[in-house]
Amino acid sequence: MEFYTAYKDPRPVRLCDATRQFAYDSLEKHRYGLEAMKTASLPMDHIEGFAELTPLEKERHILREIAEKCPIRLIQGERICGAATLGLAIHHVIPATFGGNVVFPSVSHLTIDFSMILKEGLNGIRRRVEASLEVHRGTDREAFLLNCLAALDAYKLWHGRYVTALETHAHAVAEDGVLPPCPAFEKTLQNLRRVPMEPPTSFHEAVQSLWMTFAFVRLMGNWPGIGRLDVLLGKYLEEDLNHDVLTLNEAREILAHFFIKGCEWVRGGNQGSGDAQHYQNIVLGGIDENGNDVANAVTFLTLDILEELPIGDFPTTVRVSKNTDEALLRRVAQVMRHGGGVLAIYNEDLVLEALTKYGYPLTEARQFANDGCWEVQVPGRTNFIYCPFDGLGILHHATLRDYAEDLDFPDFDSLLDAYLSDLRKQVLAITNSRFGIFKVMDTENGVFEWHPTTPCTVISLFEGGCIEKGLSYGEGGPVYHVFSPHIGGLADTVNSLYAIQKLVFEEHRMSFGEFMAVLRDNWDGHEPLRQFVLNKYTYYGNDNPACDAIAARILSGFADFCAENDGKSPYFFPAGVSTFGRQLEWAPHRLASPHGHRKGEVLAANASPTPGSDKEGVTAMIRSYCAADLTRMVTGAALDCKLLPSSVSGEDGIAALIAIMRGFVAEGGFFLQPDVADGKILRDAQENPKDYQTLSVRVSGWNARFVTLCKEWQDMVIAQNDPNA
Repeated sequence: MEFYTAYKDPRPVRLCDATRQFAYDSLEKHRYGLEAMKTASLPMDHIEGFAELTPLEKERHILREIAEKCPIRLIQGERICGAATLGLAIHHVIPATFGGNVVFPSVSHLTIDFSMILKEGLNGIRRRVEASLEVHRGTDREAFLLNCLAALDAYKLWHGRYVTALETHAHAVAEDGVLPPCPAFEKTLQNLRRVPMEPPTSFHEAVQSLWMTFAFVRLMGNWPGIGRLDVLLGKYLEEDLNHDVLTLNEAREILAHFFIKGCEWVRGGNQGSGDAQHYQNIVLGGIDENGNDVANAVTFLTLDILEELPIGDFPTTVRVSKNTDEALLRRVAQVMRHGGGVLAIYNEDLVLEALTKYGYPLTEARQFANDGCWEVQVPGRTNFIYCPFDGLGILHHATLRDYAEDLDFPDFDSLLDAYLSDLRKQVLAITNSRFGIFKVMDTENGVFEWHPTTPCTVISLFEGGCIEKGLSYGEGGPVYHVFSPHIGGLADTVNSLYAIQKLVFEEHRMSFGEFMAVLRDNWDGHEPLRQFVLNKYTYYGNDNPACDAIAARILSGFADFCAENDGKSPYFFPAGVSTFGRQLEWAPHRLASPHGHRKGEVLAANASPTPGSDKEGVTAMIRSYCAADLTRMVTGAALDCKLLPSSVSGEDGIAALIAIMRGFVAEGGFFLQPDVADGKILRDAQENPKDYQTLSVRVSGWNARFVTLCKEWQDMVIAQNDPNA
């Protein structure tokens, strides 16, 4: 059994052979993802009058049909059970069809409150639903609460099928027939007799309860984040270790099965933007709501597992602050240097400052995690949506009017002011569009009623506020409602404006109109000038205060524009910076850029420099990024950091990574996505995919097995790691 170890850097072996075989079947053989596609969905056509039912009535039927009829999967030797076995869920829809068409989409970009299942169990959640139903009976909220009970019934039914399967092995079929009796199955059955119906009393029960809830939510098509895994599980492991219930090695095996089962949708082949993009992100470390450090044995076991197994399906972010213990930083660095992009960094100090300045109570802010990608939210309490747009496209098509012949500006400040005005129009159009979701919007009296939305009851069960209010996740249930505009193309916008400032207004090499003519012609006939602009100016990412000041002004104005509609509805509109790979889809609509790039080129990602323009190293790049007040980018601003394997090898490499993390915090960064990658290896993987099935790379908020990216995405990743490719 061989896994591709990143750049042939050997990884330690701690897990038993059976666990590693389980991982091999998932990752190399794609066994369980391919198996899920055999039963993609369940048809609802046999349900009489289905077409005439209300959406909530349809959802009620779907919940039961899926729970009752989806395939049950038990795997020889697995230490926890439960599986999202309907393949259509992999495509971000509820896996039920009517007339051959999907009935409902599903929900992602949220982290649900998994602590509910651990603290209350399903029975405790049911008691809250029943109490709320008594309050809202006879109102228009009754139907939603009845669906909450139906969702709990569906979960109980599905859970019961696993209990029966474990008792009889009647449904536990392997490639060679019915599974024989297995001691691990007996332990799993013992656990399932308590969880998830009641709160767990041991680490093994807690992992089983957490996994089964996650799997059920995914079975119904949703893609939630996991959140703060060490906070969720740490106390159970500490208790078991203190009472000699299990050893640390046994706990590592149990937790490893959680991670391996999270790879159950791996299918291999060309999957566009990759086959690991299911938003099941994890957050480790940091402080709790009372300010206490949360790092514990689960924190370090998670890092062990991510180091040993090539699992990219759980992108993991570590909350780092100026007070983070050196031992944790060192362990993070040791794992990070293996590559794969699986570990990222939040600057906890800055994120907490951003959230509290924006108005979140400190105790709420301290609980922050991500939305299943990397945007910051308060988990289990937030309806989150982000809205990306191309800031460079605004410059090209609005401010510079496709390089119109009659366009002119008397000075650079006038040009920048014009761009900010156009940016404001774009942002207000985005925020104003959200007000259409309300059928009643009485800002003066604080009365808001949502238009009905697609049912999402399973998600609503695990979002604070929904049950008590009798309102779903999409209709006002959660505590917070966030609609975050995200500017993309930041570096290229900044560099374009800086190039115009230098070439036209400071050095007077040509008039504004003459330069517009060059750009209209896509630089044709002006190659020496294009090379001059590309190579002679010091752009964003190189610690050039003059250039970085443009970025700071744009982001400050952007945050101001986002805030203009705050307080007019339950929605808040915090700013963020991202592209999430959209530079690919934006490229065909972009014109030639003033900083030397031709029409249609794929340019910068997130808040990162234009590929090939950062020439002064990682420290300079971080300083450019941190020149702006990133506390105003409340949902996040991602900086991608590409490192060569040779730069992080040995003890010096570990020290370098620790220094990067410490420096990122000290300079005031927000979110850092490091990836150790080698363009030569990536090109070889593109040519010989069979040899690199588990080679993972950081894409943008998620990881992907490189060989499952389409060629366009592969080329973009290669260019980010090797601009001269």
